[in-house]
Amino acid sequence: MTMRLNAKIFVAGHTGLVGSALVRALDKRGYRNLILKTKQQLDLTDTLATQDFFSYEKPDFVFMCAARVGGIMANKNFPANFIYENLRISENVIHSAYTSRVSKLLFMGSACVYPRLCPQPMHEQYFMTRPLEPTNEAYAISKIAAIKLCQSYNQQYGTNFISVMPNNIYGPHDNFDLHSSHVVPALLHKFIDAVSNHSPSVTIWGTGQARREFIFVDDIADALIFLMQNYSSSEIINVGTGEDISIANLAHLIADIVGFSGDLIFDSTKPDGMPRRLLDVSRLHELGFFHRTILSEGIKATYDWYLTQAHSHSISTQVTSYAQSS
Repeated sequence: MTMRLNAKIFVAGHTGLVGSALVRALDKRGYRNLILKTKQQLDLTDTLATQDFFSYEKPDFVFMCAARVGGIMANKNFPANFIYENLRISENVIHSAYTSRVSKLLFMGSACVYPRLCPQPMHEQYFMTRPLEPTNEAYAISKIAAIKLCQSYNQQYGTNFISVMPNNIYGPHDNFDLHSSHVVPALLHKFIDAVSNHSPSVTIWGTGQARREFIFVDDIADALIFLMQNYSSSEIINVGTGEDISIANLAHLIADIVGFSGDLIFDSTKPDGMPRRLLDVSRLHELGFFHRTILSEGIKATYDWYLTQAHSHSISTQVTSYAQSS
């Protein structure tokens, strides 16, 4: 489906990691009719407010990047918040998109919807075949429910709602709060602090043996626009690099970029999460999309952004903001 340059586009969660990159990518392509609302302007957990917004604005396309997100610690400590808020956001946005006759909606899922002991790499066919990873089960269930909502509305009402499953996303505008962030921003923050404080060592959660796939946020933004234009199936589709790295090697890479030369201590009393999480992106490649940013370049760009923001005292550490990562 062609997304015309004058189309009215609602980017839900535009201040978050993915949403902000998506706005930049759309603007670069000449899209000017963007609808952008902060959480203060539009609380997507509020059913009536969301319905009124869609009824008034009547967007043509919706990129659903709004969610409550966080790392292992946040998911462990606040499971009720994660499942409740994300369920409310999904049901309100998806139903309102149907009632206001949105031409197409893209739902941003997460690779955590796949089973804990999923065959690797994780092909779309493995969705809902085994138990989930316990450390982020509440968040994953909210994402699975949203996927099923999209599929059900497509089946019953003939809507065009697609669901995209990215792996770990990182980049500028990420959340660097150590209590709620994901692994890349958390490690960057730790190593930057260690260099500043001349610390002899840095402690890292887990054994370091778990393997993860990481994709730069600008590549995700490009993929979302590509899929909005070129994909119209109810079946979920993976978005990633098809390459993974151990947490230990990731930590050493980030330490080198930041300039930390001390010891790395892996705390095996803390959870690793899923042993491995690598996406099968063959379906995405068959459509013609490939990522462009290698991991070291993306982390360096994120590090540079962090330093710029640190100097202006504007790094966001709000766990309750509408952002998107996995």
